[in-house]
Amino acid sequence: MATGTEPTADRELGDLYAVLGLRPDASRQEIEAAYRRAALETGYEDQAWRAVREAYEVLHDPERRARYDTTRDGFRAPRPPAKKSHNPIDRLLPGLPHGWRVAIDWVVTIAGAVAIVLAIKAWVVNPYRIPSSSMEPTLHCAMPAMGCEAKTSDRVLANRFIYHFRDPKRGEIVVFETPKLAEQECGSKGTFVKRLIGLPGEVWAERDGYVYINGGKLIEPYIKANRRGNESMTLADIPPRNTYTRIPKNYYLMMGDNRSSSCDSRRWGLVPRKNLIGEVFATYWPPSRISFH
Repeated sequence: MATGTEPTADRELGDLYAVLGLRPDASRQEIEAAYRRAALETGYEDQAWRAVREAYEVLHDPERRARYDTTRDGFRAPRPPAKKSHNPIDRLLPGLPHGWRVAIDWVVTIAGAVAIVLAIKAWVVNPYRIPSSSMEPTLHCAMPAMGCEAKTSDRVLANRFIYHFRDPKRGEIVVFETPKLAEQECGSKGTFVKRLIGLPGEVWAERDGYVYINGGKLIEPYIKANRRGNESMTLADIPPRNTYTRIPKNYYLMMGDNRSSSCDSRRWGLVPRKNLIGEVFATYWPPSRISFH
């Protein structure tokens, strides 16, 4: 039988549910039972049996039954259940006009994005620009400032949460809040970027531009010969003068890689751990300088 003629043939049978004595919402099991019962009642007589059989063939087949249902008088396809919105605005303000809902969606989305960026800057990663030559040539500042080697200042990223999970290590490049004396000695304040050299409990000294830790000479491949300088001093010489013989607990000594032009712990003293912001782990700008530290 060609499927294209099935809907017409199905309509010609009349009310198929009435033939089997069924409600329109009858289940397949009910259709099976009604068919067997009707077959026995008709005694398989030609005309009546044919109607029962054809009604069963249509209603028992889900596709044919669905097509038949759409041809019945008064039939209305059931509406699919309305989906519950997961949008909190729809839940809180169900009667809000569409235009207002779209506008509020945009405001919330933008505010959320800004909040995420601020949270990342505050607790995860924050960018910094290198303003001076104190870390040359490891980190470049921009010419024509004195001692700078590049046309564009390096931009670096600092990991702001790392020191919540472990202690700072020697040789790390660190972003930190400067001690109060830095403004007087260096003419600037706020955040500095230097290399961590002295750890708590250590004896630090500088002799003719070379650093000594606990009496041993520190190997520093990041220092270029023309930027080393020739200073000699001990912990007693750094502010506050004649105070330290060892670096106290939770304090660190910072120095720039450009030793001859770096205003660092030698000028303004040790840095308390609470002032450490994070470890510089990458340079992200300019593109030619992209690297990890």
